[in-house]
Amino acid sequence: MSATAPVTVPLHELPADFRTRALHWGAAFPNCTYFEPNDLSYPQGAFERLLAVAPAGGENAHSLADLSGHVAVGPRFGFLTYDLKNDIEALQSENFSGFAWPRLHSFTPETWLVWRADTMEIHGRTDGILDQILAQSVPPAVALAVPAVRPRLPKADYLRSVEAIREDILNGEVYELNLCQEFYAENVALNPVEVFWQLMQASPAPFAGFVRWHDHFLLCASPERFLASRSGQLISQPIKGTIRRGATPAADEQQRQTLLHDEKERAENLMIVDLVRNDLARVARTGTVRVPELFGLYPFRHLWQMISTVTADLRPGTDLAEILRATFPMGSMTGAPKIRAMQLIEHYESSRRGLYSGSIGYVGADGNFDFNVVIRSLQYRQDTGYLSFQVGSAITYDSDPEREYEECLLKAKALLEVLKSNIE
Repeated sequence: MSATAPVTVPLHELPADFRTRALHWGAAFPNCTYFEPNDLSYPQGAFERLLAVAPAGGENAHSLADLSGHVAVGPRFGFLTYDLKNDIEALQSENFSGFAWPRLHSFTPETWLVWRADTMEIHGRTDGILDQILAQSVPPAVALAVPAVRPRLPKADYLRSVEAIREDILNGEVYELNLCQEFYAENVALNPVEVFWQLMQASPAPFAGFVRWHDHFLLCASPERFLASRSGQLISQPIKGTIRRGATPAADEQQRQTLLHDEKERAENLMIVDLVRNDLARVARTGTVRVPELFGLYPFRHLWQMISTVTADLRPGTDLAEILRATFPMGSMTGAPKIRAMQLIEHYESSRRGLYSGSIGYVGADGNFDFNVVIRSLQYRQDTGYLSFQVGSAITYDSDPEREYEECLLKAKALLEVLKSNIE
């Protein structure tokens, strides 16, 4: 890649729909990632707004081994699927999969765009890029109506699984298990970029993103950070604890108070915080793991979420591959203890998760990185028309199966709104 000096443009000189044009332009590449913070405040900050593209063959890593000792000469962008767990532990996945994501994908971009407070910068190959984006046409909006999505795991089977997991907990197999379920539709034709922006309207989130990998697309409205590194400090912010927003300010405050004092939700959150502390301790300097915020409550469009923050000082000389081996997959999407939880997840769930409950993120040339938790997301295969989303909740011994199912539907609300669909 022949790099030139960055091109910097004041934001006020760009058209109002520049980001829309830029993503339509970027989505024409077989490797495209876009990170959207939706201008939301978040403890420790949200994603940077970034767009990165590369032609086929731009990939530089497909496994953790490829990342070991890798010294960046520029930024890298990519994703980790949930099945990367099989490379980290002695695990396997045999359930149905409608997707064929690589377990890990990383690429060095040919061109990348960075949005600052008042400017937009184009890096890498810059010749003619701004003109290409400004000339990019935006297709007229097409009303989307996906036929009713179908559950891969029927409700009755889901309820039985929750009861069985409660029995597993009583027998000491796990303390908590995150049970997820897939809803899908087939032979769907849609414009991924258009649907992504509709999802941002319905559910703006601080760790949102768009991914194209050849014929695979991810449209993500995640509120959760998996792991970030800033100047040697690791930051993880697990979410555990969910309640619906109230219809009035008074009702909303009542809902917030209900979540704050819900012993079950607090217990779920605390168990995952302890798991994250243990994970980070494996790559941290001794005595530096801390919890600066426990049980923080934050509002989103449809939900209140309970978010805790765990930090640690990274042990010198520890590379990204070692960090991921210690911390991935994130405890908020598995349960505790992690390995046994993942074994039981394979038994109770009927679909592979694919990129759901994996992560998308970016690594700077300075080694700093930021990765989200892929939740509240659509996965789509343009070549087959397979469309899917997954939702889940943490099961503890105190779980009520019907309540857990309703929590899953609450998390699916924005996705169903965008698809103009319902559950069959």
